[in-house]
Amino acid sequence: MGRRVRALREARGISLSALARLAGVGKATLSGLENGTRNPTLETLYAVTAQLGVPLTSVLSGPAAGPTVRGAAVSATLLEVFEDADATYELYRMRVTPGPGQLSPAHQPGVTEHVTVFAGVLRAGPTDAPLTAAAGGHLRWTSDVPHGYAAVGDEEVAASLLLRYPRPK
Repeated sequence: MGRRVRALREARGISLSALARLAGVGKATLSGLENGTRNPTLETLYAVTAQLGVPLTSVLSGPAAGPTVRGAAVSATLLEVFEDADATYELYRMRVTPGPGQLSPAHQPGVTEHVTVFAGVLRAGPTDAPLTAAAGGHLRWTSDVPHGYAAVGDEEVAASLLLRYPRPK
């Protein structure tokens, strides 16, 4: 993963310091990620990939490996990556643990998230206007703003998460 982050950063001509500043992560954290000495959180990976303008899967192992990324409250396992002429899609199986929620940084412009809840009650979406859905419900929002995820109550949330990354024009 670290080699892919470094290659993407260097291909864009961005210094380590500049990317760390833009992503809001420590330079030592980013250096450790690139060198393989640190395991980044989901929040850190999203912050870095958003500043590089790429989907999260650009830095993860391929879908066959079924990588799981973890954050403060969310654990997401990549199931598949889809591509069409207009966008790249990432499909995840997601679990949200009860307790404090998780804040995710803004993705690049135009990215949308689609969540279908299978168990529990989920509050998710833009931090200034979160949405709520129970089992059988669906949420959708544009995630190019800070957004969050939290289980409502004591039950773990089981859901699917589909991210849509539009292709640059």
